[in-house]
Amino acid sequence: MQRIIFEYSPFYFLLCLALGVGYAFLLYTAKYTWSKSINRLLFSLRTILATVLLLLLLGPILKQTENMFEKPSLVFLIDNSRSIKETADSSKIISTLRQADASLKKNDRSVEWSSLTGTSDSIYFTGTSSDLASALRETVNRYEGKNLAGIVLVSDGIYNNGLSPLYLPLRIPVYTIGIGDTTRRADVVLKNVDYNRIVYQGNKFPLRAEVSITGLPNQEITVTVLQQGKVLQQQKKNSGVKPLLDFDFQVEAGIQGIQRLEIRVESVAGETNFKNNRASAFVEVVEGRKKILMLARSPHPDIKALRTVVEKNPNYEFILHIPGVEEADHALLQPGKIDLLIAHQSPDAEGKTTALLTSFLKAKTSVLLVIGQKTSLRSIPAAGLSLSFDVSTQRDEVQAVLNPNFHDLGFSDDLNTNISRYPPVQVPFGKFSFPVTAKTILQQRIGSVITDRPLLFTLEDDQQKIAVMAGEGLWKWRLSEFQETEKTSSFDELFSKLLQYLSTQDDRRKFRSFPIQQEFTSDGPVAIESQVYNDLFEPVYGNTIDLELRDEQGKITNYQYVTGVGNTRYRIGGLKEGVYRFRASTELNGKKEEARGEFLLTEQNQEEQNLTADFGLLRQLAENTGGKFYKLSDVNKLTSDLSATEVKSIIHSEESFHPLINLKLVFFLLLALISLEWFLRKFLGAY
Repeated sequence: MQRIIFEYSPFYFLLCLALGVGYAFLLYTAKYTWSKSINRLLFSLRTILATVLLLLLLGPILKQTENMFEKPSLVFLIDNSRSIKETADSSKIISTLRQADASLKKNDRSVEWSSLTGTSDSIYFTGTSSDLASALRETVNRYEGKNLAGIVLVSDGIYNNGLSPLYLPLRIPVYTIGIGDTTRRADVVLKNVDYNRIVYQGNKFPLRAEVSITGLPNQEITVTVLQQGKVLQQQKKNSGVKPLLDFDFQVEAGIQGIQRLEIRVESVAGETNFKNNRASAFVEVVEGRKKILMLARSPHPDIKALRTVVEKNPNYEFILHIPGVEEADHALLQPGKIDLLIAHQSPDAEGKTTALLTSFLKAKTSVLLVIGQKTSLRSIPAAGLSLSFDVSTQRDEVQAVLNPNFHDLGFSDDLNTNISRYPPVQVPFGKFSFPVTAKTILQQRIGSVITDRPLLFTLEDDQQKIAVMAGEGLWKWRLSEFQETEKTSSFDELFSKLLQYLSTQDDRRKFRSFPIQQEFTSDGPVAIESQVYNDLFEPVYGNTIDLELRDEQGKITNYQYVTGVGNTRYRIGGLKEGVYRFRASTELNGKKEEARGEFLLTEQNQEEQNLTADFGLLRQLAENTGGKFYKLSDVNKLTSDLSATEVKSIIHSEESFHPLINLKLVFFLLLALISLEWFLRKFLGAY
């Protein structure tokens, strides 16, 4: 749809017409040699030309409105996990869904495919876990603002990750197609294994195996704990009529490092699924844990937020000291007894924590300083920190932005997106001075302006590591992220990597090789990173790295690659579950350098624990959202029901504005008018 709009009153149109007529009248009232009809034609041409030119000076605009109709969309969300393949014909599932897809498209429905893993290009039913709630939530978010008429969830109703999909507040109907076998199978399942991930060398640690028995009463259940094929302990119990048995073991921690224990349940007569009769337990045998002391002026929600991050790492021991409230053992409050000090609102004006903080700083202990409203800004330089704040009672509210130039801790790609949505924290008003060698992790943002003032930064001075958080209110960050995503992964990643950096002694070796994480899963490759440095500890590239990988049976596999910019990692795929030890070597300045390490690879077998489809959950989910439940054999009924449902298309209007003076059509129209008039006058001898 098109129409012309004017910025001025219609009176000016009449004025332009009057001027055009007047100009033509003056020109063509003189004597002429042609007929009156030709004169009237020339008069009209000049009137139109003059009027249009005058109108163009008023700046008329052509408004063009284009309407686009978006058809209603349906999403086929397919549970592509292993449990489907174990109990159903996957090829039949795909062919049936393709027929439904074709039938719906004939009825003017737009159909798109997706899966629990987010991709529809390769649906082979090899997924190692099922998170129905997250898949549904992500699908709704992905189609936000679009004409999504409904989601068709094709699943067996089994989920082993995330929340129950029944708790999702969905406003879009979910139509469920049940696949799989709902028959309760006679089975003995090693349901769970509880143990301590970190154990101390020479000690005994508890290990509990929970065995579920279904449809097999009065069975002799045997559970064995093995290490490298050697039986460590074994227990037998009669199940009677109990559906669950607990087997408790006391296992001795041997040599240091990661050790794998295999827990195996012997199969019994009548059992159909043997894949859920075994599991592996990986324990790390260490001499002791790193001690992290939280020194605080008074109780504060930030303490809980940081404590949760610390206690998630079994390598750390958290110690809290609040003078007069909760005091730690005096023996631990001595320099050299802890690996990291977290000082919250210290030094304080009352002097409760100032002396203790000063003693740790003088002893070159690593410190994370969290500055709050009760921090004595005047006392910070006196405590031994090269920081200076403008002393003021006023506070600024700022938001955090990840410094794009900071790469030392290797944060994930989506960290900045989540951090930028965190609520503001309170920081001291005004500028403050800090060493030029400081490395900024988070910058302060006020409104939409990103300032050059750091919010979270690190300092290194004389082998001492210090980090400063210039504001309080960290608990709001963690709570806000959980409210939006039901996770706290970005908050935990930020501070867990910071704490790891602060509590770890610098590695001054010129050749380093290490796995990028301590534990890998069987559904992805293992990545080992190698770094080479010169005498100035600047990274260098082009070195040939030799990798020697040894599995638990002593089998050695050799690999080789050359480092380059952006190519310092070597990925290894196809490994089986177990503990692997590696040795990496390279030649540096004519001398062979070596690095050793270990990692573990765990097999993802959650999908094999339970193969009984849960159609009840699918029925309830459909009922909660206004959809319907169907079996795979009733897909034709689904297509007919969806085709009969009246869903209107959404109209999207797009407006565009074009000044008439810029249109080529107007130019050629004026050119035609003036050319025709010129030709007629020339032909009639007026020129």
